[in-house]
Amino acid sequence: MDKVYASAPEALAGVVQDGQMIAVGGFGLCGIPEALIAALRDSGVKGLTCISNNAGVDDFGLGQLLTTRQIRKMIASYVGENKEFARQYLAGELELEFTPQGTLAEKLRAGGAGIPAFFTATGVGTIVADGKEIREFNGKQYVMEQSLVPDVSLVKAHVADRSGNLMFRRTARNFNPNVAMAGKITIVEVEEIVNTGDLDPDEIHLPGIYAHRIVLNASPEKRIEQRTVRPA
Repeated sequence: MDKVYASAPEALAGVVQDGQMIAVGGFGLCGIPEALIAALRDSGVKGLTCISNNAGVDDFGLGQLLTTRQIRKMIASYVGENKEFARQYLAGELELEFTPQGTLAEKLRAGGAGIPAFFTATGVGTIVADGKEIREFNGKQYVMEQSLVPDVSLVKAHVADRSGNLMFRRTARNFNPNVAMAGKITIVEVEEIVNTGDLDPDEIHLPGIYAHRIVLNASPEKRIEQRTVRPA
């Protein structure tokens, strides 16, 4: 099955709608699906619940959707680097579900694996556990966390074949495999597309069963949040 679409807007067409829960891969600006985020902004959908480690920066990544007020709620583990994110949250304009980073990754992984909930010690005794079931195992308390199954997942990979088998590049892998597994529909942005059968099976990081649509972005910007270099 050929899963390749001609452009990011075409890949989103008929899939994204107002009020959806959308998960987006990336860590900071590393490994974010730049073209898909821009297409999501341009689609005009609103009232979104976005799952992502953070929300990019003010003028790039998911920060663009905060500027256009398309996001109603963020499920994230980090607010830094984005003044508008912090401003909307502190002003009560944006709902925020703070989630410890490892717990966020596991909530997505569990969602993709069909596990509805799990227990973790992370967050016990803090506001993270407020309103959640606490259970004791072997004399230690654990909080129950429900998994996440987004309506749509937007993912960045390095290479895909036309059947959706994916290869990620180094640290740009980050949350992307878990986000891809969790989504009811997963749309993947890649820098290179090869024919089915061209990838060595041992080099495939995520099988094509998790990818529903693929779009090529051969020259992403790959912006760096804070460029630090040694003195001249």
